[in-house]
Amino acid sequence: MSEPAGRSPDFVQSLERGLAVVRAFDAEHPALTLSQVARATGLTRAAARRFLLTLVALGYMRTDGRQFSLRPRILEVGYAYLSSLSLPEVAQPHMEALAAEVHESSSMSVLDGDEVVYVARVPTKRIMTVAISVGTRFPAYATSMGRVLLAAEPDDWLHDYLEHAELRPITRRTVTDKARLRAILGRVRSAGYALVDQELEEGLRSLAVPVRDADGTVVAALNVSAHASRGSSEAIRKELLPPLLETAQRVAEDLRGGLRPARPQRGSPVTAAGRS
Repeated sequence: MSEPAGRSPDFVQSLERGLAVVRAFDAEHPALTLSQVARATGLTRAAARRFLLTLVALGYMRTDGRQFSLRPRILEVGYAYLSSLSLPEVAQPHMEALAAEVHESSSMSVLDGDEVVYVARVPTKRIMTVAISVGTRFPAYATSMGRVLLAAEPDDWLHDYLEHAELRPITRRTVTDKARLRAILGRVRSAGYALVDQELEEGLRSLAVPVRDADGTVVAALNVSAHASRGSSEAIRKELLPPLLETAQRVAEDLRGGLRPARPQRGSPVTAAGRS
């Protein structure tokens, strides 16, 4: 791994490489051999071996002599961020009240690079094939919360995102045309909410709104998800948008009362707990 031009002399490349080793493990790759880690990270086998054995010695990984896998202690890395973030704690009781009122699951996420990361969740029933929990990540472009958060970004950042984003078809309904996504994000910015109809998973509709801090800055997105059998997209919007907006407003009012959430820097890793 060569050092990119223009990088600060204070940049610690060994730390970058160690984090790359951790990120090589996810839900699809819970256990990897030394060779697989080396290929996934672009490290030499010798370098990958040193990082892996260091992580084993620190208690963040285990090995059977051939394969390596993460240990629960790795959650400390993500929890250090989440425990410093007051927003989930502020939002949780309001999300519980929302879920009880509409009888649907509610989630909150922040933007991390080109993905959304769940920082709070109140499930009511299982409507997705993938289990969702705090730390779960999804591509921002295919989610209602992601579109709310993308729409809140400055124009120059959004232009760069759309230039470089890889829009993969997750379902047959997923929007993968960049011009169309740009137009959708413009409408989300104007309307103040996003509705995604079965683009992340067939049979799932999701509605999201922004959550603002005391300065009016969008710091997170709040959503409710419903099975498509609940009604049409328009029916879901009419039924669920008012209580969702009210909940986001209550969270914002609590934040204005003095609790201010830290916001992750764009592109910074939020949690190493893996993807699902």
